[in-house]
Formats: sequence, C-alpha cells, structure tokens
Amino acid sequence: MSFITTYLRDLLSDAIYLVPAILVALSAHEWAHAFAAYKLGDPTARAMGRMTLNPLRHIDPMGLVFLLLFRFGWAKPVPINPRNFNRPRRDEIIVSLAGVVLNFLLAFVTMGVQLFCLFKLNVNNVILMNFLSVFYSLNLGLCIFNLIPIYPLDGFHVLECLLIRKVGPNFFIWMERYGSFILIALVLTRLLTGIMSFAISGVSGGILAFYSLLFRIA
Repeated sequence: MSFITTYLRDLLSDAIYLVPAILVALSAHEWAHAFAAYKLGDPTARAMGRMTLNPLRHIDPMGLVFLLLFRFGWAKPVPINPRNFNRPRRDEIIVSLAGVVLNFLLAFVTMGVQLFCLFKLNVNNVILMNFLSVFYSLNLGLCIFNLIPIYPLDGFHVLECLLIRKVGPNFFIWMERYGSFILIALVLTRLLTGIMSFAISGVSGGILAFYSLLFRIA
C-alpha cells in the first residue's frame, strides 16, 4: 500500500504542473495544423471549430492518459481535405510538420526564458521553474514523438506523402489499420524510451549550447 500511496502522491504532484502544460502544448500543436491548412487553402478544420486554442476541441482522452502516465500521447487529429490544396503532397507535409515545429519553438523559447530567469534575473521561484521545466520537456517530447513514422503521428503522414508513389498504398493502408496498436504497444513496453531519451538529450544539448553562448553561461 505504501508503494501505491507514494505513486499516487507523486502522480498528483506531477499533474499539478503537467496538466496545464499538456493543455497548452497539445492545443498549440493542433491549432498549428489547422492554421497551416487554412493558410494553404483548406478551411475544413476552421469550419469544424478546430482552429482554436481551446483544449476541449482537441483533447483525446486516451492520448491524455498516456501523456499523464508515460509522457507520450496525442490529441484528436485535425481534419484536412487535400483537394483544397494547390500542391497536395507538399502542402500536406507542411501541415503535418506545423504542429511539430510549433512544439519545438515553444520548447526552444521556454528554455531561453528559464535560463534568462535563472542567470540574468536571478529568479528562482520553485513553482515557476518547475512549470517551465515540465513545459519544456513536454513540448520537446511531443515534437520528437510526433516525428515517429507510425500512424496516427505526423511523421507517418510525412512519410506517406513522400513515399506512397514508390511504395504503393497497401503498406500505408495496413499502417492506418494497425498503427495505433503498434504505437500503444511500443509505449507500454517502453521500447521507445531509449530512442526518445537519446533524441531528446541530443536536441536539448544543442539548445542549451545555443543559449550558453547567447547568455555567456559558463
């Protein structure tokens, strides 16, 4: 019982920072998809009320649970109609990568704010620093996780646009049918943990090196 009590207490403590971070990061990710699609000529997501930062329009219950428990998760896919694009394959790639890029930018800016507060303003508010740390990690994790080429993640749609003419549609139809189960299995068995940790560590090192030079942090 003590283990369960400790686990639940730690989960609740993390949730205080994680839940608001998830709501903002996921909403921004999906808004970016909808906004990019709208700018490229497809009003589908906007007409369905998905071009918004309201998290209630984007949250997928299962994806939210996975984010809380495993730090990997997803939101409801933004609907698009490629027929509205001038260059469908190129524009689908741009739309798919829009959410990933925004999550990266949010992570990049968040680390800059955190380091600026610590080393330039000497701000060391525990609540603020914890939230910034969680928000940074979550956005960077979402960025890298969504680049994995497994349905329904953004990386899959990019791969489909690039290779469907060479590989043919059968593989991608199969992946759309079973990709979600594959992804859940990889998350539950933690087979993605090592790869994700390596990628996040590498990208974080690059961002930290940039700000170390910018702020002249020893």
